[in-house]
Amino acid sequence: MRAGPAQRLERGYPLQGLMAGDVENHRVPRGGGDGIGGKALLPEMWPLASSLLAGSQVVSLAAVAAAVRLLAERHRVIAEGAGATAVAAAMALAATVPGRKIVCIVSGGNIDNAKLTTILAGGVP
Repeated sequence: MRAGPAQRLERGYPLQGLMAGDVENHRVPRGGGDGIGGKALLPEMWPLASSLLAGSQVVSLAAVAAAVRLLAERHRVIAEGAGATAVAAAMALAATVPGRKIVCIVSGGNIDNAKLTTILAGGVP
């Protein structure tokens, strides 16, 4: 059975493959979070991006939903899934690097009202 979009997000597809040197299969799937995914990664961008990346952090959809909820409830920032993914990853990393500062860029407030309502109620859309 082929993995669906949500499973790909939680597995870090395709960034982990790219980090392992698989630059030929660079299709980026849509789904899993608003704003995540696209038609493809431009092959000429990979050399630049790979020189700046040290690795990747995989987060679950539940962790992204928790980050959206945290941003909305504590900081009054409405972020779509893609914007909250950095916060979800930072929350996971914070436990492994205590005392270190982690900075996130949160962008994109284009979240569907029904998804936001589900997340604020404690669910995962």
